[in-house]
Amino acid sequence: MTFRVFGYGSLVNRGTLPPHVHAERRTVRGWRRAWRKRSPGLVGGVSSLSVMEAPGAEIDGLVVTFEDGMMPTIAAREHDYDPLRLADDPDIIIFRACAEMDRYGDADFPVLLSYLDATAQGFLREFGDEGLQRFMATTDGWHVPIVDDRADPRYARAQKLSSAEEMRINELLASVDATPVRAQEKRSA
Repeated sequence: MTFRVFGYGSLVNRGTLPPHVHAERRTVRGWRRAWRKRSPGLVGGVSSLSVMEAPGAEIDGLVVTFEDGMMPTIAAREHDYDPLRLADDPDIIIFRACAEMDRYGDADFPVLLSYLDATAQGFLREFGDEGLQRFMATTDGWHVPIVDDRADPRYARAQKLSSAEEMRINELLASVDATPVRAQEKRSA
């Protein structure tokens, strides 16, 4: 047996997925992404992507099909999230930040650039530059601090970027006035 998950963040990057899973592009209606707090873990407090209901909005992502035996792994990956069913396709799970974490991050819960890079790379590779621009436009919370950990990634599924990917992501971050702060500056603050 299998189960399906709509990935709208780092799950869009096939490099973060286990080998041999099936994934297909999909756009879902009625949702927007937002940077939300995650409980402190091995890397401290961070912000990750979540979704919020938004009538009339739509977001791109991947529908990933997993074998049932992967459920504990996905549940661990999506801790601090509640599994919901898509209204237009109840066989697909979408994970949303649980109530106590469903608020914007801050200096104590920043976005890791290594996580953002993995996500953005996935959108660029799956949906092209227009898809990456849509990702930026359909995500709220670009005011949340971003810690530049590229030199020493703290995100467990960090991906290697090409210089062109890194440059494009930097350009798009500048377009939304998001300026990453070096990791060592964050730690000493």
